[in-house]
Amino acid sequence: MGTPILVSEVGPRDGLQSIKSILPTEQKKRWIDLQVAAGFREIEVGSFVPAHILPQLADTAEIVEYARQIEGLTVAVLVPNVKGAEAAIASGAHKISLPLSCSETHSLKNVRRTHEQMIEAATAIAELIKGQPEGNRPHFEGALSTAFGCTIEGDVPQAKVVELAERLMKAGCDEVGLSDTSGYAHPVQVKQLIKAVRAAVGEENLTGLHLHNTRGLGLANAMAGLELGITTLDSSLGGVGGCPFAPGASGNIVTEDLVFMLEAMGYDTGVDIEKMIDLRKEVAAMLPDEEFYGFLSEAGPPKGWRGF
Repeated sequence: MGTPILVSEVGPRDGLQSIKSILPTEQKKRWIDLQVAAGFREIEVGSFVPAHILPQLADTAEIVEYARQIEGLTVAVLVPNVKGAEAAIASGAHKISLPLSCSETHSLKNVRRTHEQMIEAATAIAELIKGQPEGNRPHFEGALSTAFGCTIEGDVPQAKVVELAERLMKAGCDEVGLSDTSGYAHPVQVKQLIKAVRAAVGEENLTGLHLHNTRGLGLANAMAGLELGITTLDSSLGGVGGCPFAPGASGNIVTEDLVFMLEAMGYDTGVDIEKMIDLRKEVAAMLPDEEFYGFLSEAGPPKGWRGF
């Protein structure tokens, strides 16, 4: 068996929030079932955002409660504030991510909060989690979005990202993650930022990347992370998704292509390639008006493919 890599599927959250189609609750449950059957161990199933802002995710509490019943699945959600965290905890989510945009302009557009307000929210959420029974405390990630650049502000100084990472850990987060919300990153920058943040917060507190493929560098950036020991990579089935509050930030990295690359290189994702391709076909049929991306689904695995 090769080195294990966790591929965290974010399509039911990051994918669905960025498209016009509203997937019925029962079809979301079916998607999750298929994803688990294919071997995925973590799924970001939704976001606790007001329904009038993201009607696509209005049923997140029901989806979390459903997914929690699936043995071996880590149920992850995104929360924009303390109220969202309260709802996430009440529904039983295993993992909570709070997005803190390193671009303050984007933060104001995305969650209507300044950096100071988001740090205050992180502190309050950490206290809220500590107040839960020991076996009922979700893992808390501070997600540093627009860490590699912003479609509104442009360049985001590395020093700002490091500072915010330190403040999130001090506020009580269990870890931080780096997000290329705008798809601006390139492999050298990915390595530089990982090294800088880890030097400040510790290697064990930065293990995951959330990458977009807006400019075709998603898998190259994932490789850069792997070379530095990153062990969790977010991706979206069919590359569906983006950020509705970052103009032009389309395209998460494609789950199918990422898994194939990892397995071909000898990493262990635990994912069944054939079941994953069938999964894509069924979910694409659920969303006939949306565009799906990727190459593996078209070409199929190489002749004689057995994986490692």
